[in-house]
Amino acid sequence: MERLKTVISATLIALLSVTLLSPPAHATLGSTTERVRIQVDDGVELSALVITPTGTSGPHPLLVMPSAWATNKTLYVGAARRLAHESGYQVISYTSRGFNESGGEIEVAGPRDVADARAVIDWALATTEADPDRIGMAGISYGAGISLLTAAEDDRVRAVGAMSGWADLAASVYPNETFSTQAVELLLTSARLTGTPGDTLEAMEEGYRDGDARPALDAAPVRSAATGVDDINANGTAIMIAHAWNDGIFPPSQMTDFYGALRTPKRLMLAPGDHATQEAFGAFGLPNETWESLGRWFDHHLRGIDNGIDAEPPVQVRPNSGGGTWTGYPDWESVTASTTTYHLTRPAVTWTNWRSTGGLSTEVPGDWSYRIRTAFGTTANSGALLLSGAVQQFADIPTGVSLPLVNRVYAGVWTGPVLPGGATVSGTPRVRLTLTPNRADASLFVYLYAVDSSGTGSLLTHKPYTLRGAAPGEARTVEIALEPVVWRVPAGHRLALVVDGQDLRYGSENRAGGTVTVSSSADAPSWLRVPTA
Repeated sequence: MERLKTVISATLIALLSVTLLSPPAHATLGSTTERVRIQVDDGVELSALVITPTGTSGPHPLLVMPSAWATNKTLYVGAARRLAHESGYQVISYTSRGFNESGGEIEVAGPRDVADARAVIDWALATTEADPDRIGMAGISYGAGISLLTAAEDDRVRAVGAMSGWADLAASVYPNETFSTQAVELLLTSARLTGTPGDTLEAMEEGYRDGDARPALDAAPVRSAATGVDDINANGTAIMIAHAWNDGIFPPSQMTDFYGALRTPKRLMLAPGDHATQEAFGAFGLPNETWESLGRWFDHHLRGIDNGIDAEPPVQVRPNSGGGTWTGYPDWESVTASTTTYHLTRPAVTWTNWRSTGGLSTEVPGDWSYRIRTAFGTTANSGALLLSGAVQQFADIPTGVSLPLVNRVYAGVWTGPVLPGGATVSGTPRVRLTLTPNRADASLFVYLYAVDSSGTGSLLTHKPYTLRGAAPGEARTVEIALEPVVWRVPAGHRLALVVDGQDLRYGSENRAGGTVTVSSSADAPSWLRVPTA
């Protein structure tokens, strides 16, 4: 317990330090730092830091870094100074519109934010010794999203580093038509504390409070880089993506999908952690694998340095359990070597399971059904936003469950065979379920665990799913892609699937009296497909 408390304290201090600490602006070895205000075309002024390399003649490759949500221009100051005085980059880090000391209103990475980024590039080319043929952008979270969106609009941007960003805004905050409430509440609260919400954000919040996702869904396409992926491909922009397996704000699946659609020089790095925890220390100027790779990415694509990064396998992953080193693959699909299909069998009480439990069998079972009451949750859950993923990263302590304590009245539970030699789940697990709700709208939460002989489990991955506009009493078969993961299941453990109706991280449409019946038949079998390395 003391170890866990220490890890939690250190994690929170580190995250707060990156956001809140503001190192003094003064000349450092190899670079100078100047605070400026950049006026854009609608008269709004953006607060910025201009970090200029010294001891080397221009023109310098230019890096533009928009700030993350609710932060300011000092977020990247440590990394920016290192890039300037160690590699000769002209860096401009600026506070995004509507936040902190910048003017305007929060536009949620809308067209106005892209115009701002382009105006900052124009200003840099007119005011500094920046090279117009060597321009890159980088950012964390909000800054990553703005960087990708700008790359789709402006072919001057030759390389991008997107850390903990998003490519599909709707899939991030409304996965499978389920509100990601903890993430949305955090974003809304921090925006009001640190900035001035604009009309789009106000409309999105009003809809969210009323349970209406339409304002967010209407605003999402123009704010999603996936919409502009063809433009990025046409521009030939080199894209590096760094993301965490447990990112609770922007889940990794929408980034692996985006990566697959890119036809440009590209790199994908996935590692343990939660939102921004992988790159947080590097932003502050401390040694960091993500920022080291980002520096090599820019050195190759903007400075023309033959550092070998283009010869490395472009997909780099570290397992989300048990430590381990990076493993490279030629593409995302190659992370999965094979797939095993387990058929869900009827949950029942047996001599070895005193709680009703189904099996995960490679044989197709007979027809069966099992009703779940959905008004209350169980001990199965996805963990706490930011905290759970960070604890997994720094202490290798996963979100856990005691399978015998999962109430079978409110959940369906299925366990697979013991894996004598263990296994590595590697890729995107998928679940197919035939569901019959007794109401038009019903939410389900699907969890995949690795459990030991006592039923103590570690959460590998999960996903919410909400049925909307269903016909009560009529069966509907759905296929749910869980979040991607690489996880080493220890020898002697088994996989377990849990489905229930509540999770504190998400909104739920389930109310008192709500039920969902899970069933399987020859025509509509329910199954779990597990990708392995």
